[in-house]
Amino acid sequence: MPHPLASLVLVTLLAACASPTLPVSPAQPTTPVAQCPPPVAAPAPVCPPCPVCGASSSPLVQTAPPAALPPRLAQWQEIDGWAEDQLSAAWPALLKSCERLARQPQWTTTCNTAATLGRQPGEQAVREFFRAHFSPWQLFAGSREARGLVTGYYEPLIAGSRTADAEYRWPIHGTPPDLINVELAGLHPELKGLRLRGRLVGNKLLPYSSRAELSSAGEDFPAPVLLWAKDPIDLFFLQVQGSGRVELPDGSRVRIGYAEHNGHPYQSIGRWLVDQQQLTLDQASMEGIKQWARSNPTRLQELLNVNPAYVFFRELPSGNQRDGEEEGPIGALGVPLSSGRSIAVDPQHVPLGAPVFLSTTEPLSERPLRRLVLAQDTGGAIKGALRADFFWGFGDQAGRQAGRMRQQGQMWLLLPQGMTPEQ
Repeated sequence: MPHPLASLVLVTLLAACASPTLPVSPAQPTTPVAQCPPPVAAPAPVCPPCPVCGASSSPLVQTAPPAALPPRLAQWQEIDGWAEDQLSAAWPALLKSCERLARQPQWTTTCNTAATLGRQPGEQAVREFFRAHFSPWQLFAGSREARGLVTGYYEPLIAGSRTADAEYRWPIHGTPPDLINVELAGLHPELKGLRLRGRLVGNKLLPYSSRAELSSAGEDFPAPVLLWAKDPIDLFFLQVQGSGRVELPDGSRVRIGYAEHNGHPYQSIGRWLVDQQQLTLDQASMEGIKQWARSNPTRLQELLNVNPAYVFFRELPSGNQRDGEEEGPIGALGVPLSSGRSIAVDPQHVPLGAPVFLSTTEPLSERPLRRLVLAQDTGGAIKGALRADFFWGFGDQAGRQAGRMRQQGQMWLLLPQGMTPEQ
């Protein structure tokens, strides 16, 4: 989530539970959000649900989604754009989803049938397959609200090095060995999706270090350094996206992906710049923020420290080649994302791996963007049934599209016949 959008742009990150209570900025939602307090002798309250972190991170300030109507069983002819989309273009993404879904009893027959059609069935065969094996369910955002927010994200490329020098001096950290991630569902199944992050000091679990504390620790910070970035603001936006590629001085590239998070909530640096009267809302785009940072190098760390959240990475295999192009980053489902055919969703409402028909418009326009996509990723600000983050792919052009995207859209969840959405 990059980022900024042309009209309201405030980048937001994979938000997880926090430790110390932080002041709420004007950009934050007015709905109270529970946070973990500093440790005390008595048991601390549980953090709110932390997102399952994948490649996506949304570009908007996170707000609590309104209560939604349950999904409604629809007819195929009701789906806006179903007849016009080239459904077969989504077939490779469906087969990737089935690599995971086929293990689930409700999906086994459907995915096995898909496998028998091969990797390149014709358009008519794909249409007949969906009509024969799926039922469409219309999703709702709030009470009778059939349109929700659709944003975009992408896989960035930044400059980096295996070794530090005067040019490459911004560390890209792996997971620190003292970071403790406590999954609460093991003890209390009703707390599925809740987790705590911190570090042990004596016999107490304390909040993990904020971005400012990590930066000030310098070489004393125990996390391994995977690579060294050339530009700190590019590194910041790489953290916002959750995955990306790093081009080394010799021209080779390294792919890195999300590994962990320090547990602090995201605070928008775009909103901070607007509040400081450094930028207007229209200027607070990803490029606008980058330009401000490069024009104000003495205030760079002050800007970055506004956001206490910090993402740790892991190095990934370079990826397989398909049709002459490298496959996308690995999403929360555990399969490579497909440019223009993968979305991030809230798995509390949309099962990971499921097909979804998305009807929206292209960034900053009324041009229709209606296509079959696969729910293969999640993101910290992707909350609610009718909410999606559209994966635009790799590189600068994808980044420009993602950074401008803040559209309204409709969604239909496609489930195997006989399967109903979880309530």
